[in-house]
Amino acid sequence: MSTTPRILAFAGSARRESLNRKLLAVAVAETRAAGGEVTLLDLNDYALPLYHGDEEEAHGLPANATKLIELVTAHQGLLIASPEYNSFITPLLKNTIDWITRADENPLAGKVAAVVAASPGALGGARSLQHARHLLLHLGCHVVPAQCILPKAHEAFREDGSLAGERTRQSVATLARQLVDLARKLG
Repeated sequence: MSTTPRILAFAGSARRESLNRKLLAVAVAETRAAGGEVTLLDLNDYALPLYHGDEEEAHGLPANATKLIELVTAHQGLLIASPEYNSFITPLLKNTIDWITRADENPLAGKVAAVVAASPGALGGARSLQHARHLLLHLGCHVVPAQCILPKAHEAFREDGSLAGERTRQSVATLARQLVDLARKLG
Protein backbone atom coordinates (compact mmCIF):
# COMPACT_ATOMS: atom_id res chain seq x y z
CA MET A 1 0.00 0.00 0.00
CA SER A 2 1.32 3.43 -0.96
CA THR A 3 1.71 6.10 1.70
CA THR A 4 1.71 9.84 1.20
CA PRO A 5 5.03 11.21 2.41
CA ARG A 6 4.99 14.51 4.27
CA ILE A 7 7.48 17.02 2.91
CA LEU A 8 8.54 20.24 4.65
CA ALA A 9 9.50 22.99 2.19
CA PHE A 10 11.24 26.32 2.78
CA ALA A 11 13.59 28.76 1.11
CA GLY A 12 16.74 30.18 2.61
CA SER A 13 15.66 33.65 1.52
CA ALA A 14 13.55 36.17 3.40
CA ARG A 15 12.82 38.36 0.36
CA ARG A 16 9.18 38.36 -0.79
CA GLU A 17 10.16 38.42 -4.47
CA SER A 18 13.04 35.97 -4.09
CA LEU A 19 13.81 33.97 -7.21
CA ASN A 20 14.43 30.96 -4.98
CA ARG A 21 11.01 31.29 -3.40
CA LYS A 22 9.53 31.36 -6.91
CA LEU A 23 11.45 28.23 -7.87
CA LEU A 24 10.40 26.60 -4.59
CA ALA A 25 6.73 27.29 -5.44
CA VAL A 26 7.18 25.38 -8.71
CA ALA A 27 8.96 22.55 -6.88
CA VAL A 28 6.18 22.40 -4.27
CA ALA A 29 3.56 22.07 -7.02
CA GLU A 30 5.57 19.30 -8.70
CA THR A 31 6.06 17.51 -5.37
CA ARG A 32 2.32 17.58 -4.76
CA ALA A 33 1.74 16.31 -8.30
CA ALA A 34 4.17 13.46 -7.57
CA GLY A 35 2.10 12.42 -4.56
CA GLY A 36 3.69 14.28 -1.66
CA GLU A 37 1.85 16.22 1.03
CA VAL A 38 3.77 19.49 1.32
CA THR A 39 3.92 21.94 4.21
CA LEU A 40 5.33 25.22 2.89
CA LEU A 41 7.07 27.44 5.45
CA ASP A 42 8.09 31.05 5.27
CA LEU A 43 11.15 31.42 7.50
CA ASN A 44 10.08 35.01 8.16
CA ASP A 45 7.42 33.46 10.40
CA TYR A 46 10.12 31.64 12.41
CA ALA A 47 12.64 34.38 13.17
CA LEU A 48 15.66 33.17 15.11
CA PRO A 49 18.60 34.95 16.69
CA LEU A 50 22.05 34.23 15.33
CA TYR A 51 23.15 30.94 16.89
CA HIS A 52 25.34 31.50 19.95
CA GLY A 53 26.25 28.62 22.26
CA ASP A 54 26.48 30.79 25.37
CA GLU A 55 23.02 32.23 24.72
CA GLU A 56 21.61 28.74 24.19
CA GLU A 57 23.17 27.58 27.45
CA ALA A 58 21.80 30.60 29.34
CA HIS A 59 18.31 30.71 27.80
CA GLY A 60 17.68 27.38 26.07
CA LEU A 61 16.22 26.96 22.62
CA PRO A 62 14.18 29.85 21.24
CA ALA A 63 10.47 29.06 20.82
CA ASN A 64 10.77 29.24 17.02
CA ALA A 65 13.64 26.75 17.04
CA THR A 66 11.44 24.35 19.01
CA LYS A 67 8.61 24.85 16.50
CA LEU A 68 10.94 24.16 13.58
CA ILE A 69 12.31 21.05 15.26
CA GLU A 70 8.76 19.78 15.77
CA LEU A 71 7.92 20.46 12.12
CA VAL A 72 11.03 18.69 10.83
CA THR A 73 10.31 15.73 13.11
CA ALA A 74 6.75 15.45 11.78
CA HIS A 75 7.85 15.20 8.13
CA GLN A 76 9.66 12.47 6.19
CA GLY A 77 11.38 14.82 3.76
CA LEU A 78 12.70 18.30 3.14
CA LEU A 79 12.52 20.45 0.02
CA ILE A 80 14.88 23.39 0.32
CA ALA A 81 15.59 26.31 -1.98
CA SER A 82 19.15 27.47 -1.40
CA PRO A 83 19.96 30.99 -2.60
CA GLU A 84 23.59 31.86 -3.18
CA TYR A 85 25.34 34.66 -1.29
CA ASN A 86 29.03 35.08 -2.13
CA SER A 87 29.19 31.53 -3.54
CA PHE A 88 27.74 29.99 -0.37
CA ILE A 89 24.41 29.23 1.30
CA THR A 90 22.66 32.14 2.94
CA PRO A 91 23.16 33.02 6.61
CA LEU A 92 19.40 32.52 7.06
CA LEU A 93 19.55 28.94 5.81
CA LYS A 94 22.69 28.07 7.78
CA ASN A 95 21.37 29.63 10.99
CA THR A 96 18.04 27.81 10.61
CA ILE A 97 19.80 24.48 10.18
CA ASP A 98 22.15 25.24 13.07
CA TRP A 99 19.21 25.83 15.43
CA ILE A 100 17.30 22.77 14.17
CA THR A 101 20.26 20.53 14.94
CA ARG A 102 20.39 21.75 18.56
CA ALA A 103 17.58 19.35 19.48
CA ASP A 104 18.47 16.52 21.87
CA GLU A 105 18.63 14.23 18.82
CA ASN A 106 19.36 15.58 15.34
CA PRO A 107 15.92 15.64 13.67
CA LEU A 108 17.51 15.84 10.21
CA ALA A 109 19.12 12.40 10.49
CA GLY A 110 17.33 9.93 8.25
CA LYS A 111 15.24 12.56 6.44
CA VAL A 112 15.07 12.61 2.66
CA ALA A 113 16.11 15.95 1.20
CA ALA A 114 16.07 17.70 -2.15
CA VAL A 115 17.64 21.07 -2.93
CA VAL A 116 16.92 23.58 -5.67
CA ALA A 117 18.74 26.84 -6.39
CA ALA A 118 18.10 29.86 -8.57
CA SER A 119 20.27 32.82 -9.41
CA PRO A 120 20.29 35.65 -11.93
CA GLY A 121 23.87 34.60 -12.71
CA ALA A 122 25.06 32.06 -15.26
CA LEU A 123 25.72 29.32 -12.67
CA GLY A 124 22.18 29.31 -11.33
CA GLY A 125 23.13 28.87 -7.69
CA ALA A 126 25.17 25.72 -8.36
CA ARG A 127 27.72 26.54 -5.67
CA SER A 128 25.15 27.07 -2.90
CA LEU A 129 23.30 23.96 -4.02
CA GLN A 130 26.45 21.89 -3.61
CA HIS A 131 27.19 23.39 -0.19
CA ALA A 132 23.61 22.76 0.96
CA ARG A 133 23.67 19.17 -0.31
CA HIS A 134 27.00 18.55 1.43
CA LEU A 135 25.72 20.00 4.72
CA LEU A 136 22.53 17.93 4.60
CA LEU A 137 24.50 14.75 3.84
CA HIS A 138 26.83 15.51 6.74
CA LEU A 139 23.81 15.88 9.03
CA GLY A 140 22.48 12.45 8.05
CA CYS A 141 19.95 13.27 5.33
CA HIS A 142 19.42 11.06 2.30
CA VAL A 143 19.83 13.65 -0.46
CA VAL A 144 18.18 12.70 -3.74
CA PRO A 145 20.51 12.45 -6.74
CA ALA A 146 18.53 14.86 -8.91
CA GLN A 147 19.67 18.45 -8.88
CA CYS A 148 17.91 21.55 -10.11
CA ILE A 149 19.64 24.86 -10.72
CA LEU A 150 18.09 27.81 -12.50
CA PRO A 151 20.53 30.20 -14.18
CA LYS A 152 19.31 33.62 -15.33
CA ALA A 153 16.36 33.07 -13.04
CA HIS A 154 15.18 36.67 -13.40
CA GLU A 155 14.22 35.73 -16.99
CA ALA A 156 12.93 32.21 -16.27
CA PHE A 157 9.41 32.78 -14.95
CA ARG A 158 6.17 33.64 -16.69
CA GLU A 159 3.83 36.19 -15.11
CA ASP A 160 1.79 33.38 -13.54
CA GLY A 161 4.89 32.07 -11.73
CA SER A 162 5.36 29.03 -13.95
CA LEU A 163 8.70 28.27 -15.56
CA ALA A 164 9.12 29.40 -19.16
CA GLY A 165 11.55 26.60 -20.03
CA GLU A 166 10.25 23.04 -20.37
CA ARG A 167 13.69 21.55 -19.71
CA THR A 168 13.87 23.24 -16.30
CA ARG A 169 10.31 22.24 -15.45
CA GLN A 170 11.21 18.63 -16.26
CA SER A 171 14.29 18.94 -14.02
CA VAL A 172 12.07 20.12 -11.15
CA ALA A 173 9.56 17.33 -11.83
CA THR A 174 12.32 14.69 -11.77
CA LEU A 175 13.65 16.04 -8.47
CA ALA A 176 10.12 16.05 -7.00
CA ARG A 177 9.46 12.45 -8.07
CA GLN A 178 12.75 11.27 -6.58
CA LEU A 179 11.99 13.10 -3.33
CA VAL A 180 8.53 11.58 -3.01
CA ASP A 181 9.61 8.09 -4.11
CA LEU A 182 12.56 7.92 -1.72
CA ALA A 183 10.56 9.37 1.17
CA ARG A 184 7.87 6.77 0.51
CA LYS A 185 10.41 3.93 0.43
CA LEU A 186 12.22 5.04 3.58
CA GLY A 187 9.12 6.26 5.44
